[in-house]
Amino acid sequence: MIDATETFDGTWPFAASFTEAAGFRQHYIDVGPRDAEPIVLLHGEPTWGYLWRHLIGPLSRTRRVIVPDHMGFGKSATPADRDYLAVEHVDNLDVLLAHELDLTGITLVMHDWGGPIGTGFALRHPDRVARIFATNTVVPLGLPGYDELMAANIADSSWFRWAAAAHADGTLEQILGNAGSTVCHLMLALQTIARPEIITPTWVRAYSSHFTGPAECRGVLRFPQQLVAPDPNAAPAAPNPEAVAALCAKPAILVEGMRDTALLPRHIIPAFRLAYPHAPIIELPHSGHFTPEDAPHELLAALELFLHSS
Repeated sequence: MIDATETFDGTWPFAASFTEAAGFRQHYIDVGPRDAEPIVLLHGEPTWGYLWRHLIGPLSRTRRVIVPDHMGFGKSATPADRDYLAVEHVDNLDVLLAHELDLTGITLVMHDWGGPIGTGFALRHPDRVARIFATNTVVPLGLPGYDELMAANIADSSWFRWAAAAHADGTLEQILGNAGSTVCHLMLALQTIARPEIITPTWVRAYSSHFTGPAECRGVLRFPQQLVAPDPNAAPAAPNPEAVAALCAKPAILVEGMRDTALLPRHIIPAFRLAYPHAPIIELPHSGHFTPEDAPHELLAALELFLHSS
């Protein structure tokens, strides 16, 4: 867990908030006018709220911006008594957004595993969600054809092919259990950072310093593990059809970094189209998986346009 006061040389200037309502010490930031429209920025694997640092300041001038760190990432704790399945992260987000903060009219901005986690929350509370903004992620609504597209992505993706091979030869836990030394290389090489010039010592420290040993790496290990070696007894329940229909009727947009080698656009764009056949899709040809790092200005412009037009 990163120290609450750590600013990473001023690149993360946001005051920390914490809650233990979900049974562990969860970090989030909550900035901007309290009576303004809420925007929730959800990170994925292997990042934390730091991913959104370029968007938080501009957005919070006129809107309330909430950025949680998932359990096991960033400034949140890594409790030893959890399985770190996606549904647990949904439970934690539910407690924070619906019970602790009681938010309505939410714009969900989702990246990577933030998509399944945010979608899980939205399926429980479609009445609390106003819009879906997806970037290099998926919106799993149980629609026909989705599972086939995800299986094709796992078979094609550099990230998942590596994770499957590492699981098979027994090195996945060793490599991700030492994420403090390996995580930035994996982000660059297997998920794709399209602008390697952004990788400074401060950047490396921000993304690696949470992972001080195997005990702190439970979250970063479990995300890929549950896809390349799924537990058949932990399969998620089918979503409520009424909730699915409600979410499919929401304004939505996909902003896709086209150089992503983890979630491949040739599978992710059709998967998004299953739920939102007429929604806008913006392709960023020079961005990799981490659009908030590779193209923060383009991402912010797309988000502002989406907010104003929907």
